[in-house]
Amino acid sequence: MTTEYEELSITSLPLASDVTFIELVQSFYVDPENADVTMLQRDGATAVIDLAVEFEKYGVTSNPDLIARTLGRLSDIQVRDFALGTHNAQTFETYWRMWHYLLQIAPVGFVAPVATLFATLAYERGDTPLAYRSLERATIDAPAYSLTILLRRVFGSGWPATAFAAMRIELHPKVTAGIFE
Repeated sequence: MTTEYEELSITSLPLASDVTFIELVQSFYVDPENADVTMLQRDGATAVIDLAVEFEKYGVTSNPDLIARTLGRLSDIQVRDFALGTHNAQTFETYWRMWHYLLQIAPVGFVAPVATLFATLAYERGDTPLAYRSLERATIDAPAYSLTILLRRVFGSGWPATAFAAMRIELHPKVTAGIFE
């Protein structure tokens, strides 16, 4: 955890500009017009959980395909909303490390989903300045990204992080059912 005197970097790492990595991430983009969109959403939700398991076990992952699959599938709003509800008090630090790392390596065009996910964790952790910095990264990547706009309103309203977390947890089973049923 950072202190008020220490600022966590959320700037891009060199991998975010690697052409081969970018092409790999793009290969997992979810086209909403794809006839198999539900299958792609399931694949994305599974990728989020699989990646979290690797981060839980090893503290990081060295599986570029799984990382790219997660980043690419997060292009789908249902996958992103599923990811929004996957962490709990016991897995918070794992997801913190995972979303932070993915935010730093996300290629242009794939930053907004992971930036908003990381912003929600920062907000729940009580680091509102970091939450806003994450939203700024999302806005630079996708100025009209709907979750960024919504989260700016939520954070700016002073809505307690505990109430936000409770709402997020309540919605997760509905999103999960929409993907897997």
